[in-house]
Amino acid sequence: MRNRRGNYPYGRRWGLVGSPRSVVPGRPFHRTVPALGALKSRRTQPIFYGYFSSVFHQVLRPGADAQTAMTSTATTGLSLRTGTSQLRDPVLAAKELFDAIQQPDIKLAVFYCASDFDLPALASALREHFGNINLIGCTTAGEITPQGYLDGALTGFSLAADDMLVETRCFGLDPFDSVDTSAEVTSLLGHLATGTGPAPSAADCFGFLLVDGLSMQEEMVVSCIHQHLRGIDLIGGSAADDVRFGSTHLYHQGQFHQRVALLTVVRTSLPFVAFRTQHFVPSDKRMVVTGADPDQRVVYEINGLPAAHEYAKMVGLELDELTPLVFASYPVMVRVGGQYFVRSIAMVNPDGGLQFFCAIDEGIVLTIATGVNLIDNLQESFASVREQIGAPQLVLGCDCVLRRIEMERDGVREQVGQIYKDNNVIGFATYGEQFNAMHVNQTFTGIAIGRSA
Repeated sequence: MRNRRGNYPYGRRWGLVGSPRSVVPGRPFHRTVPALGALKSRRTQPIFYGYFSSVFHQVLRPGADAQTAMTSTATTGLSLRTGTSQLRDPVLAAKELFDAIQQPDIKLAVFYCASDFDLPALASALREHFGNINLIGCTTAGEITPQGYLDGALTGFSLAADDMLVETRCFGLDPFDSVDTSAEVTSLLGHLATGTGPAPSAADCFGFLLVDGLSMQEEMVVSCIHQHLRGIDLIGGSAADDVRFGSTHLYHQGQFHQRVALLTVVRTSLPFVAFRTQHFVPSDKRMVVTGADPDQRVVYEINGLPAAHEYAKMVGLELDELTPLVFASYPVMVRVGGQYFVRSIAMVNPDGGLQFFCAIDEGIVLTIATGVNLIDNLQESFASVREQIGAPQLVLGCDCVLRRIEMERDGVREQVGQIYKDNNVIGFATYGEQFNAMHVNQTFTGIAIGRSA
């Protein structure tokens, strides 16, 4: 299907968000990869996918760790079990995860898995072990585990608490029905009500969203859901497939699904906080979108001029020097409600338009972003969490895959992994992140759960 200008948008099939900010050592970052503006037809689209994937895999797969590891911990207040398997046999991996996180009266179990597992076999094994337990999960571009960041793993956790209530709903995205979704969210909140007690609210509930990362519908989904959550904080991540851009999968009720979103709302008396962090700050360089197709995430004009030319001028480069690494180093930011959110550029389209990883509408003011130290930014974010709720028992984490690639290329993966271990993060590298009503790029979003007062 063509867009309103008769072009075939390359971003149509994939929803990856964010890009690495690092460069190839010893080479100018804008010359490390060929410019993509020379692509001329839809026939080159697979070339772009293949190239994009190959560049990322050079960073993501420096050498896989074949070690099998499993951890299981229980903490006070909330009954929490965490586990990881690096076994490649899906049947054995599922059993190892189950053995680690099984416990009585599980209210919610969540897992993240590498996309190259035999998913039907994994689903069958998980279904056999977990039965009717509320188990949800998705494929990833990397797993955040009790051992830190891993590739090719199966990791997860389970929660049990007498006063915890959990409800999960699955929404189809082909097509997405906002009316039905609104009714389902209202019904979900009704099931979390406790007789004559107070209604579920932001004081005792949080929402967790998983969504197909290739659907290009995250903005619509998260906006609709959050609108009907009555102020309850919502964080989430877009499922991934290890930067293959082929298919992403979500697990619900014993099966893997495509083109769906999963909303889980947890009601608990434990302290918790929703947070996000991005290692970018706004510069003084601003521009206005004067031509765009937000449905296809394409910007055609900036300041009344061809978008790619104007963006290149703003960052001090020539058009043929624009590459994914440039876009990653110089994403743009939008200001919403007094806060800045990252919007990442994917590529230059043949007509001079810019393909984004998020929807951009006409009239939006874009600000060129400047990067800051990722490690310092993470440490400050978790220090803030600890000030609010104390040491977290668990953090549900959604981390942009291209933040992870930056960690790989800057050699700080182990440092970041240690920060995540110290703060009990279990999560995954995503193709997009959600925070309340926003779909964002190059961001870490999380829900931190504290201990009983």
